[in-house]
Amino acid sequence: MKLHRLSIPFRIVENLLSLIGILILLGILITTQTEGVLTFVALGIATILLVTGIAIWQVAYYRRFEYHLTDDTLDIESGVISLREREIPYERIQNVAINRNVFQRAAGLAVVSVETAGGGSTEAKLRYVGTETAHWLQDELSDLKRKAEQDRTVDPTTETSDAKPLFEISGKELVILGIISLDSRFLLVVVLAISAFAPEIIGLLGTASSLLVAVPIALLVLYILTAALSAVYSVTNYYDFKLFGNGDELRYERGLLQRFSGTIPLTKIQALTISENVLARLTGYASLLVETAGYSPGESGGSQSAIPVAKRSRVLQLARDIEPFNELSFTRPPKRTRQRYFRRYIWIVLGLAGIGFLVTNYTGFEFDWYWILVGLVLTYPAAHLKWKHRGYLITDRYILTRNGFWNRTIKIVPYHRVQVTFDRQSVFQMRWNLATLTVDTAGSQSLTTDNSKAVDIDEEVARELREHVIDEMFESIRRKKRRRKYGSFAAPIVTADEFDAEDLQSISDNDDSFGQQGEMTQPEEEMDQVQSTTSQPLSDASTDDTPFTYVSEEEIRNNDTQSDQKSK
Repeated sequence: MKLHRLSIPFRIVENLLSLIGILILLGILITTQTEGVLTFVALGIATILLVTGIAIWQVAYYRRFEYHLTDDTLDIESGVISLREREIPYERIQNVAINRNVFQRAAGLAVVSVETAGGGSTEAKLRYVGTETAHWLQDELSDLKRKAEQDRTVDPTTETSDAKPLFEISGKELVILGIISLDSRFLLVVVLAISAFAPEIIGLLGTASSLLVAVPIALLVLYILTAALSAVYSVTNYYDFKLFGNGDELRYERGLLQRFSGTIPLTKIQALTISENVLARLTGYASLLVETAGYSPGESGGSQSAIPVAKRSRVLQLARDIEPFNELSFTRPPKRTRQRYFRRYIWIVLGLAGIGFLVTNYTGFEFDWYWILVGLVLTYPAAHLKWKHRGYLITDRYILTRNGFWNRTIKIVPYHRVQVTFDRQSVFQMRWNLATLTVDTAGSQSLTTDNSKAVDIDEEVARELREHVIDEMFESIRRKKRRRKYGSFAAPIVTADEFDAEDLQSISDNDDSFGQQGEMTQPEEEMDQVQSTTSQPLSDASTDDTPFTYVSEEEIRNNDTQSDQKSK
């Protein structure tokens, strides 16, 4: 199969736009070396040669580019000077995304991007195919991927179902998204733009007393400009957002100027993140992110929006359809943690006041630095809010963590998705007998953010939680082994002695997102028993990576006894 013929002029224009800087320098060079009519002749010849060369290259690229759907792989042949052949197994495909900007939509073209599990970039990109062909490829690759995964399972009962709508953003929700969105990336843009007028602004201030009035106003202006840019970005990015459920995957469409369409395999979801900033909490709204193992186009860190914004109850409902976790009842850090934050903020305020005192007395720049001490009134409320919005929750299948006041995030991590778990203490935490537990998955950024960390908890509790998470991870692997081997819940119990490195390797070979575990120790104390959830996952596909209904050891023994009686 070939690319669309209109892909040739589109790529020619793209190449010319990418060379715009070189073209400007070439034009300046020609105009400085020639005069009169000769200048226009030289510019014309250079332009014709450049466009002709790019056109010949793109025609050759079009003629040499072919892609085929075989029984097991997506095969791509490309290259002008040297031929490059790639084979992408269907079971390794993570996402098939369709991107269309305004001009591509007008021409009926689309870009199809194929991402694989564990990849840090796009594995293959088809630029450009027809819109109908793009959607056909997305559906066909999803079906072939599903069939390839079914061939590896014992009981392939998954059936392809029509896509059913799960969520569609309304006009009201889109407006609310624009109001509550605040992207910190735009703050740097605003600061750089305002800094160009810094000398004029400082000259207008005049006295130091004017500075005390100007600083709050400047902060307000920064916030308004940042919020405005964030609102424009969010509205255009999530315009007409739609989420569909299709068998064992989610499918989304979004975008105004740039139209995105892609898939989120349920079997590759590593964790869920419920995000609520201050404005969202005040209005009762939240957003839902899913983290997958691999690369997600248009998002960062392997995260993809399942719900950009909706009522909190609606977000929790969809989150429980994907991962059936219990009611949210978090355990906060010990109260001495709040005292630690309180002292930290006091030292920060005193430090800023000290800097103001030194600046006033040794630089000649005078201002009422003692007004900084008013911040001492806010230290305890700030410490309390930070302590209040942190916590953790342990269930029979998940570990949940909560962090952040300005932007509160709740991370839901299934035990069988854990790759590394460890606890650590800073020098300051040691003085308070505190520690931080980190739970990392194949798709998370927990090593660099606080999203999946139980921060500032008791050091003994951190160790017990680490051992509990490790123990539950191995228990979930044992259940997966029994399910893979017997294809039913009536399977014999596998003890720790029967579970060896060979079993671990066999599971790792069949699970793209399974990685190396951290310190593997058995817990010294049993954790409190928690109530098992009764919610059902969104997909009931019987694949290796699909979330399964929890079955206790006693239920397995009862099933074994009934099976033996029937056989007798």
